[in-house]
Amino acid sequence: MSLSIRSYAQNLMELYNQENMVEIAFEDLKMINDELNVNEELFRYINSTDYSNAQKIVRIQEALNNEVYQSVLNGLFLVLDSIPRKHLEDDLIHEFLVYYYQTRGIILGCAYSAKKLEESDLRTLEIAFTQKLGKRIKLENKIDKSLLGGVKVIINDEVWDGSYRSRMNGLKESLLKKEMDTEASDLGLDLKGEIDSFDLHNVRTDSNMTTGYVTSVADGVANISGIYSAMAGELLTIGETKAMVMDLEEDNIAAVLLGNDKDIVKGTQVSATGKVVEIPVGDELLGRVVDALGRPIDGKGTIRYTETRQIEVAAPGVIDRSPINEPLQTGIKIIDSMIPIGKGQRELIIGDRQTGKTALAIDTIINQRGRNVKCIYVAIGQKNSTVAQIIEKLNSFGSMSYTTVVVAGASELASLQYIAPYAGCSIGEYWMNKGEDVLIVYDDLSKHAVAYRTLSLLLRRPPGREAFPGDVFYLHSRLLERSGKLSERLGQGSLTALPIIETQAGDISAYIPTNVISITDGQIFLQTEMFNSGIRPAIDYGLSVSRVGSAAQIKAMKKVSSSLKLDLSQYQEVLDFAQFGSDLDPSTRARINHGSHLVEMLKQPQYQPMQTTDQIVLLLAAKLGLLDEIPLSDMKEYEKELLEEVNSVHGDLIRQIAEKKDLDEETLEKLSSIITIYTTQFRLMD
Repeated sequence: MSLSIRSYAQNLMELYNQENMVEIAFEDLKMINDELNVNEELFRYINSTDYSNAQKIVRIQEALNNEVYQSVLNGLFLVLDSIPRKHLEDDLIHEFLVYYYQTRGIILGCAYSAKKLEESDLRTLEIAFTQKLGKRIKLENKIDKSLLGGVKVIINDEVWDGSYRSRMNGLKESLLKKEMDTEASDLGLDLKGEIDSFDLHNVRTDSNMTTGYVTSVADGVANISGIYSAMAGELLTIGETKAMVMDLEEDNIAAVLLGNDKDIVKGTQVSATGKVVEIPVGDELLGRVVDALGRPIDGKGTIRYTETRQIEVAAPGVIDRSPINEPLQTGIKIIDSMIPIGKGQRELIIGDRQTGKTALAIDTIINQRGRNVKCIYVAIGQKNSTVAQIIEKLNSFGSMSYTTVVVAGASELASLQYIAPYAGCSIGEYWMNKGEDVLIVYDDLSKHAVAYRTLSLLLRRPPGREAFPGDVFYLHSRLLERSGKLSERLGQGSLTALPIIETQAGDISAYIPTNVISITDGQIFLQTEMFNSGIRPAIDYGLSVSRVGSAAQIKAMKKVSSSLKLDLSQYQEVLDFAQFGSDLDPSTRARINHGSHLVEMLKQPQYQPMQTTDQIVLLLAAKLGLLDEIPLSDMKEYEKELLEEVNSVHGDLIRQIAEKKDLDEETLEKLSSIITIYTTQFRLMD
């Protein structure tokens, strides 16, 4: 218990001392404390804010047959009114008794049991512990039905756990240590041996510094007292549920539950694990679907991992990074040519709902097949049916063999949605630190911010703009800063991040979008109007940018795409102007014709990422102006047949470009000639 509550207990003692009724107050408060330990209804009543002090006094008198002095109750609630925090009635009574015994050289401990102990049994325990510790011990009895049977005693900073639950957990842990591939007959012998050696009188001794009890629980947040050495982010065990420490206060800690809270009530035991939340990592996770704690949810059995990694670690420093100069090919023409993404970059995908944000990310994952890039898809707040469709699509393209899917669906607790992206990032960092290339998709961080806002409000952190807490920027910056490309000394592994943000009515100036834009190395903005007009992917090339730029492109791509963005910008400018005039000069009409063919060429169906060499061929045709001669209605047929012609008849030249990643003068001249001849033939056939 905190020093502040102890000081209020001392104030209460002084108040009774002034009225010469310390002994009377002790007897009465001890009687109330004993009743609260066994009467759950009374316990909830006096700790509720729904009733006045007068009503609580009447209820206590009714429960104890009016045997409590009125002045004792008046003094108790007088001091309670001076405490800023509420729900502390039972805590103040308990601390008063602790202080009273302390002044008389007695240590007050607690004996927890599944049902009320007989007075003779309690006295026997007191005598036994007095002899064991060499100090006078007084025990109070509290009910904890989850113990199932036996007794658990807590005195100062030590715990003697002889409960049935503890013994059963010990048996369970021992059995779980057996090898999973043990033969059935051997396992039967092991089980029999464990049961035969199960000591019914075994008592486990732990430190009370790591053991406490729930003081309140609501909406997935538990307040806990009695654990004095907890770390921020530490994993706690509450019954059969896990929790993560979020707030460290003077007199208690607040933890968010990472599982069902239906069996957690006030008084449920809490154990600190001494380690922060970790997640399994390694190649064993490839092809698997896991939750935010790394537990498999795909029905394919246990993941036999050998390593774990903390979900929150510091990002690599500047000295540990190297420049981003290697492209991560998305297979999407407009991105690879105009908004290139490099390995280790953080490129934001932003736009309204239903504009194809997830489609871009999934196409990018599909395009990594055979490129030695491991992928992680983190689904945050998505419908399970939507995630199932994505997994099915990845399976159909053979992409799950190099992909891990982390799911914290819309039906999951806000706490699991909060830790999911950090868990996914830790999985990716394992491979990055081994010198491998990794791509991670966060879909999406808007829902992640909402989940964190929910937790923050439940933890009573002060809200700010749009009700988000003040540290919401740090929420995403500490996640995205973990992406990057490591230095040569560290193996040059990379972690490329594609965070997704959903906007409302295209408003990129809202709080969360502006936060993430300022953290990332560029953004791909998808426009609703373009999507609805059939231009897909609906990427607004005016608002989209890559701050890594051409450093993340191969030389061949640079040469054929250098003028693409300028041509499209001029086309858009002229197109807007042309709406107000009917008589256009030939150069303007030519520019509009060229631009419309570029837009048509950059259209790309979903799930059809394109090889880099194929993109180079089409972009070169556009740069040479050959596309302008093709009717828009024939563009897709022309593209398909051109690529078939080039790859089948001139495969050696294409393989040479793929190996060199450059277009020298001779190669450029050959490829230009091939495209020109074919375009002429196509027009004649048409």
